[in-house]
Amino acid sequence: MYPNDGFRELDRQECLRLLVKVPVGRIVHTRQALPAVLPVNFGLDGDGAVVLRTSAASELARAVDGVVVAFEADEVDAVTQSGWSVVVTGSASVVTDPGEHERLLRTGPRSWVPSPHEVFVRIEPELVSGRELAGGRSLYGVRLTV
Repeated sequence: MYPNDGFRELDRQECLRLLVKVPVGRIVHTRQALPAVLPVNFGLDGDGAVVLRTSAASELARAVDGVVVAFEADEVDAVTQSGWSVVVTGSASVVTDPGEHERLLRTGPRSWVPSPHEVFVRIEPELVSGRELAGGRSLYGVRLTV
């Protein structure tokens, strides 16, 4: 993240623990040489990989297979001016192994927009970073104003 910006940096384990608390995040990939951001529901696999489930015919599955993407999820409370944000960056790939696909059918995320032919996309957590703002106060103890 950015050093000395007043937020508390989160370590990898804290980030992964927070990610399981929310059902929706955003995947960031390149579309026609520009950044594209899509909201997606997701799950975490046992090794910390982010797992998405989407239509096999989706543009998303084609766009992210074999490329580096970013995935971001957060939780914010505007009343208490607190929250956190986690970013996972890594290689995305469509799961092609039949055994892995069957396992994810049982344990992976359910699509909020089901289709007849779905695939799972894994994002390997090569870089995991996060930051937190607690109680409307910066790391320096300065009260934030609205």
